[in-house]
Amino acid sequence: MYSTLITLLALLSPTAFVVVAIFSWLQPGLRPQLVKNISVIATLISLTTALVCGVFVAQYTLLESSFIGFNNIGLSIRLDAVSVLMLSMISILAFIIVKFSLNYLDGDARQGRFIGRLAATIAAVQLLVLSGNIGLLLISWILTSVSLHRLLVFYKERPIALVAARKKFIIARLGDTCLFLSLLLLYLEFETGNLELIFQAIKMNLSSGVVSTHLEFAALFLSFAALLKSAQFPTHGWLIEVMETPTPVSALLHAGLLNAGPFLLIRMAYLMDASTYAPILVVILGGFTALFASAAFLTQTSIKTALGYSSIAHMGFSLMVCGLGAYPAALLHLVAHSFYKAHAFLSSGSVIDVIRTAKLKTATRTGSPWKIALGIVLAMVVYIGFALLIGINPVEELSLIAVGGIIVMGLSTLFASAIDSNGSLSLTLRATVLAMAVAAAFFTLESGTHHLIVAQLPQLKEPNFAKTVLISIILLAFGTVTFIQILAPVLHTNATYRNLAIHLRNGFYANAIFDRIVGALRIQHVIKK
Repeated sequence: MYSTLITLLALLSPTAFVVVAIFSWLQPGLRPQLVKNISVIATLISLTTALVCGVFVAQYTLLESSFIGFNNIGLSIRLDAVSVLMLSMISILAFIIVKFSLNYLDGDARQGRFIGRLAATIAAVQLLVLSGNIGLLLISWILTSVSLHRLLVFYKERPIALVAARKKFIIARLGDTCLFLSLLLLYLEFETGNLELIFQAIKMNLSSGVVSTHLEFAALFLSFAALLKSAQFPTHGWLIEVMETPTPVSALLHAGLLNAGPFLLIRMAYLMDASTYAPILVVILGGFTALFASAAFLTQTSIKTALGYSSIAHMGFSLMVCGLGAYPAALLHLVAHSFYKAHAFLSSGSVIDVIRTAKLKTATRTGSPWKIALGIVLAMVVYIGFALLIGINPVEELSLIAVGGIIVMGLSTLFASAIDSNGSLSLTLRATVLAMAVAAAFFTLESGTHHLIVAQLPQLKEPNFAKTVLISIILLAFGTVTFIQILAPVLHTNATYRNLAIHLRNGFYANAIFDRIVGALRIQHVIKK
């Protein structure tokens, strides 16, 4: 009874946003003061609820509400470290985005309706992370897509917004179907919808060395649901076309809703851990998307389109990390990316950073491939040396080292620029110090995240031969792309390089193919008529 009361307390947060959505029906128009006031109160209730739930989870580790449903499928709330961390992140983002929306859309003829739709979307996302039963998990998963769709078509007179919404709607329904099939297989296997009972049963199966075909297919369908939700190649096109929506929608989408894919894999980590093929699928598709979108990001001329590709790349990276089994690192990256991307979109109209960047002076580059390669090697040596110094096991924790290595590759651009230039020795030393600082931050924060959520996730395993080969290929691919990126100032006059940049800028035309499939040109023609 006590556990149920505490978990039901968590429902205050989504309930408060549902109340905002209801009141928006009464004031759907210009300057809805009542809706504004209630929305601010809802964000404060959400922050307070997340804080209180965090205190109880710190004391009890896991709390579950009583069950409402039929045949063990229905509605129940689960409070653990993962759900509270996600609830806290969503509550903070909701506070910032709602406050921004009050001024951003001030004077809009339908401001009240917009705030109501925004609140309904936030409530759906919070229910998703609080789900303790596959019934509520599936319902809230679908509700996030439906509520987002209503935000994407807020301005129905904008054809590009309708095109993006149609593509998103099709992909979302495919993702919903995949998740339904995954959860159905889990129910048929264990005859319960309670997530904790499912996790315990999977752990027992693993300990006995018996993994059924149902679990393998359930993990595969789950992976496809996560990949489709997070705009992975080649279904990514809709995400770079949603810039017609108000900026708060972009901030909520990129900082919150896209994270549903990685969150699903983190929540169902025991199922992924029991699968042989699903993690490989996620690593391959997520890793390729991360590389592709990162390269496309560098070729964009529109800041919001560039931010869209940045989100696609980050989601691909997060999913790849989940496939490697480094779930604490994936959750850390997910949270960090959410706050970064919310700030990036909400401040995308500022020109201050552009002015400051224009004043920066960089050292002259020589373009020597050997010096660039030396810079990459130095960055990795500094990183691996630091990892060994703090006691990271390179065999058992190879996946974790690989994840950090990919992050540190970004710093190799600093090393390469310092060595491959007319810069002084002090520039190289500063690059070394920065690389060590990033390595220290990564392992420290990852260790802290692991300590917080270790009770809810499987332990990181020593990778088998197939996964070790896959990790090697991933590191080689990321290293090659990093090398080419550093050479970019020298290659920009090369015809082949420039042609490749054009194809990347257009996303290898995967989006154009999708436009034909959904009849995007016909939508725009009807709007113009």
